Amino acid sequence: MLLLALDTATPAVTVALHDGETVLASSSQVDARRHGELLLPAVDRVLKEAGLALDAVTGVVVGVGPGPYTGLRVGLVTAAAFSSALGVPVHGLCTLDGLAYASGIDEPFAVATDARRKEVYWARYEDRRTRVTDAAVDRPAEIAERLAGLPVVGAGARLYPEAFPDARDPEHQSAAALAALAAEKLAAGGEGFLDPLPMYLRRPDAQVPKNYKVVTPK
Repeated sequence: MLLLALDTATPAVTVALHDGETVLASSSQVDARRHGELLLPAVDRVLKEAGLALDAVTGVVVGVGPGPYTGLRVGLVTAAAFSSALGVPVHGLCTLDGLAYASGIDEPFAVATDARRKEVYWARYEDRRTRVTDAAVDRPAEIAERLAGLPVVGAGARLYPEAFPDARDPEHQSAAALAALAAEKLAAGGEGFLDPLPMYLRRPDAQVPKNYKVVTPK
C-alpha cells in the first residue's frame, strides 16, 4: 500500500505519503491564497523525500471539506486527476475528521475551522475516530452553548476564544493524519469513506447579478 494524501480545504496546503503502517514523508504550508500554486510542488517534494515515483501510489486520499469554494476544489480536482492517470481509487474523508484524528483526544470534543464571514465549520466527536454530528457551518456565538465545556480543536477555536475558551492543537490540517486515518479504515475493510465531492455547506460568494442589463442584440 502507498497512499498519497492531500487536503486544501483549509489554509493549510498539506500532502503526505503513507505505506499503510507509517508516514513516509509529509509537507504542510499555510497560505490561504496559493493552494493551486503550492500543491503540486508539495507532491513532488514528498515523493522525492520518500525516494518514490508517482506510479508507486496505490490510492489517493483527499479531504472533501467543508471548506471555501476555490481552495477546496484545487485538492479535489488534483486527486481526481491522479486517480484517473494512475488508475487507482480515490478515498474521500471529511477534513474535520483529519483534525480530530490528529488531536489524539479520546474523550468528547469538537473541531472548528475558519469558514470566513465570521462563521466556523464544525462537528462534535465522541473520540478522535468517532464523529457524532454532521459537519455544519454556524456563527460561533450560536453554538457556544452547545459546545460548552468541551475542548475545541482547530483554527476556529483560536479565532473565537470567547465562544471556545478551551482551544486545543492542532490548529491546522495535516495530510499525515488524514493518511493514517485512511490506512486504518482500509485495514478494517474500507468502510467510512466519502465520495470525493466537495462539501461546501453553503452557496459560493460569487453570484449571478440580478436584473443585469442585456447588451447583446435581440
